[in-house]
Amino acid sequence: MSAAPAEHVRTAPSSPTPSLAPLSDLDPADPEAPARRWPRSFAALEVRDYRLYLTSQMVATTGLWMQRIAQDWLVLELTGSVTAVGVAVALQFLPMLMFGLFGGVVADRFPKRTILIVTQSTLAAVATTLGVLALTGAVEAWHVYVLAFVLGMVTVVDNPTRQVFVSELVGQAHIRNAVSLNSSVFQLGALVGPAVSGALIHAVGQGWSFLINAASCLVVVIMVAVIRPRPVPAHERATGGRGELREALRYIGRTSEVGWSIALAATIGLFGLNMPVILAAFADHVFSTGVRGYSLFNSLSAVGALAGAILSARRQSVPRLRALTSNLVLLGGGLMLAAFAPSVWVFGAALVAVGFCTLQFLTGANSLVQTTAAPALRGRVMGVYLLVLLGGQALGGPCVGWLIDHYGARASMFGCGTLVALVSVAAGLVMARRSHLTVELELRGSSRLPLHIVPAHH
Repeated sequence: MSAAPAEHVRTAPSSPTPSLAPLSDLDPADPEAPARRWPRSFAALEVRDYRLYLTSQMVATTGLWMQRIAQDWLVLELTGSVTAVGVAVALQFLPMLMFGLFGGVVADRFPKRTILIVTQSTLAAVATTLGVLALTGAVEAWHVYVLAFVLGMVTVVDNPTRQVFVSELVGQAHIRNAVSLNSSVFQLGALVGPAVSGALIHAVGQGWSFLINAASCLVVVIMVAVIRPRPVPAHERATGGRGELREALRYIGRTSEVGWSIALAATIGLFGLNMPVILAAFADHVFSTGVRGYSLFNSLSAVGALAGAILSARRQSVPRLRALTSNLVLLGGGLMLAAFAPSVWVFGAALVAVGFCTLQFLTGANSLVQTTAAPALRGRVMGVYLLVLLGGQALGGPCVGWLIDHYGARASMFGCGTLVALVSVAAGLVMARRSHLTVELELRGSSRLPLHIVPAHH
């Protein structure tokens, strides 16, 4: 892992009687703590509270993906329109676009554990309401739209809080690994959740998927309640007062690693993360596989994403901007190839590659932003990062749905892939120009790759 500035490194609070502290309360990041040593790929699990939190996420992400599949397919059944699915997705992410900056302020200002208990309890109530409406047959499309917007309002605060809460639990040394493990668990849920939800929808309808997600949110509430996070040092707390957002935006503007990571995240948010809309269209219009095919496509994408997250967990260093840009170019190429897949299985194989590239980028960008951002600003910086990442989906979802309804699923997917690749290449060229770098081709006998990035006046 690249060394962080000294003022960014968390130090464990001293105790006058360290020998009396329970082993579970000691900071495993402290070399003197007699904690269990885990393999490099699971190093963050040395932290007791993080183990508890990650366990809750294993349950919660499965429930979340079950609700996502059920919600998208419910809207498609109620309206018969892919555009309507895009509207539901957009309403879920629109609050992040509108209020995402303020979510980061809340995450910096108030205790993270308290925020998570409130937000997860609210999410459980939303899921329960959807489940009851679906099971009683009273559900209408506008119900889903309203509850999707409410869910989005909750995630405005929940998402940046969860991101920063993890960094507080594991400390600076384990952020990269913790982000990768979180992504692995999320994609494991994306692998299991759609399959279970698809089977439930086929057997008994969408309602039970919503109720299972409500129960999973309550599991998070219980697990977070028993976590005992250590106090945040005074120099890592937000100072409060006016100008908090301006302070964070100025920091992003003058920190190139953070600024470019957020710009690239906006690209994938707008054009590369609209897969629920695209996959629903392919399942319904292109391959005529129904909800089972939709669940299969989501699961295959999650297989690639899970592989990408596991590979990322083995790495100790934070990726460079050039690696993030390369991942986005490959993602764009994967979307372009998948758009014209001749069969379900070729399409599924392409989705595995797309999922892999997507998670390589998201894990790397998240790690780079969190390890670079000053702790006192981390919540607000992550709020901006999530604003462009999730807010981009609010803008892109209905646009992609409209394109699919008018030009077809294949052309729309190809167009999204083309835009991801072109914007990423353009961003890479601008970064190289500002850093005075160029590409050098070396053809003389070398076992290494012939292309090298070198200073322009090399």
